[in-house]
Order: sequence, then C-alpha cells, then structure tokens
Amino acid sequence: MTITLKNLSLTFAAGALGGLLKGLTSWLFGTLGLNALLGSPFAPALTPLWLYQHVVWGGLWAFLFFLPLKKLPYVSLGIIYSLPQTLITLLILMPVMGRGMLGLRLGHVTPVLVLFFGFVWGIATALWLKWSRES
Repeated sequence: MTITLKNLSLTFAAGALGGLLKGLTSWLFGTLGLNALLGSPFAPALTPLWLYQHVVWGGLWAFLFFLPLKKLPYVSLGIIYSLPQTLITLLILMPVMGRGMLGLRLGHVTPVLVLFFGFVWGIATALWLKWSRES
C-alpha cells in the first residue's frame, strides 16, 4: 500500500474513531462501576479534554498500520499495534501522573484494564480501516 493523502486521512480517521470508542468504553466502565467491581477505582470524567486526547492520540497511533506487516489479519494487527500505546501508558504516563508503575496504585487489575481498553482501540481501528479500504 502506498502512502497517499487519502490513505493517511483514512488511517487517521480510523484511529480517531478507535480512540473515541476507547475513551467512551473506559469512561463507561468507570461510570457503571465495572472498574471498581474488578478492583480499580479508575473512573474518568467524560470531558471534552478526555475525549480529545483519546481521539487525537488514537489517530496518530493508527499510523502504525503503515508498517509492513500485511500478512496478518486486520484484527491481529490492531491488537499488536495497541501494545506500544499500552506500554507507554503503563510505564511512562501512569508513573508521571502519580498512579505508580503500571498504574498499580489504582489496583492490581489496572494494567489488565489498560490492556483491554487498548485492545478496544486496536480492534475498532482495524475493523474501520479494513472497511474503509475495501469500500
């Protein structure tokens, strides 16, 4: 696949959608008390900043789909490409925000939740990208 303006914009849009779904899913899990039920008090507020960060970063992370791993199914690529952002969140952002390494100050299940929400981004992005490229 060649990198064209159309491919760049489709890829960013797919990642932005994935980021929106990731942000809404993590907010919904917190609001419904699922995070707390699982042992993490993480319950973000649904604010424009919260969504903006997920949408923009989701779009930027989607450029990983330009890497030459084309023999794998889209969903597998989405899961693989969600791992770098998950690692950065757990190893850099969580400690900087005072939530401890891997976010463990929020409970032992927090790394699993962060991984799950990353998978939401990866799968949503991959499916939208696959659909948009085929239509």
